[in-house]
Amino acid sequence: MQNTQNMQNVDKLIIGIDVSKKDLDVAYWQSHLQSKSIFLGKFPNSIAGFGTIVKEVEKKKQETNAASVLVVLEPTGGYEQKFAHFAHEKGWDVSLPNPKQVRDWIKGTGRRAKTDRIDALMLAHYGAAQNPYTWKPMRPEFAQLESMLDRLEDVKGMLAQEKNRLEAQENRVSCHHIASKNLQDNIANLERQVKALEKAVKEHMKQHPHLKDQCKNLKTVSGVGDVLGPWLLVAMHKFGQLTDFKGTSKAITAYFGLDPKPYESGTSVRKRAGISKQGNSEIRRFLYMGALGGVGGNNPLRSFYKKLVETSGKPKKLAMVAAARKILVWCWAVFRQGKPFDATRHQGVF
Repeated sequence: MQNTQNMQNVDKLIIGIDVSKKDLDVAYWQSHLQSKSIFLGKFPNSIAGFGTIVKEVEKKKQETNAASVLVVLEPTGGYEQKFAHFAHEKGWDVSLPNPKQVRDWIKGTGRRAKTDRIDALMLAHYGAAQNPYTWKPMRPEFAQLESMLDRLEDVKGMLAQEKNRLEAQENRVSCHHIASKNLQDNIANLERQVKALEKAVKEHMKQHPHLKDQCKNLKTVSGVGDVLGPWLLVAMHKFGQLTDFKGTSKAITAYFGLDPKPYESGTSVRKRAGISKQGNSEIRRFLYMGALGGVGGNNPLRSFYKKLVETSGKPKKLAMVAAARKILVWCWAVFRQGKPFDATRHQGVF
């Protein structure tokens, strides 16, 4: 399989880029002479730096007689987005592989050291060996929805903090009224912002009927409601763009950090299994909350949860995490098929 993948990449110049807020460490995979990664340099993570990278990459493309360019970037808190869009607009193929999959693959090669330079070299090697899915930018309506949801969650977080501060302020024996008044005014302002953002999300859905329809389908899955639905809609589309909408259920659970992470050593060392916790922590939190609500109804999710707890003897918290994972997998199937959840098939395709 690896040889086939390398043959598929033989006419491509594979570029690996480790991303930070300020810099881009760039390497390329040399296959025409001796198969190895070569460090190209460190460049500013800015438009000026992008221009310099283009010159260096085009020069190597001519030297290697490559027909195309594949850029492999490991997602790093959004700092990779500007260059990813820039490279895509240049006509280069772009891949944003799951960080966990990359790290697991690197461990498999025997590498343990970690620096920005080494990461760039390994990303170039990974691109050549694994032939990862190419990425495409999110469509504007999905990207705009994501920006509103992110901001809504930020404001809700600030609102919760201010309410806690007001409670603490009012429990003081002696405090100045201006402090409490300031907190009260800020809370009222944040509450108005929450309502405005929630209204904007609803209006955005109305303006884009396909978003509304897709969200409606997702909400037929047990545990998915008005809050979780829009978040999962963005998550499904984002994962779909990363995998050309061909990702497996195993891949999506790993991408969002809900994949099991057992701890065993020999025959005597055992620790309770956990999850990898890679990827978007907000999605995991929402999925867990959805599972808490979903297992309380008369639905397939409750049946799944009860089977784990009562028949398999799983601890309740572990079973709840498994239920959150099940919601994610079911939603991915619903999203790909474009049809509402069919409870009669949940033990089959789902």
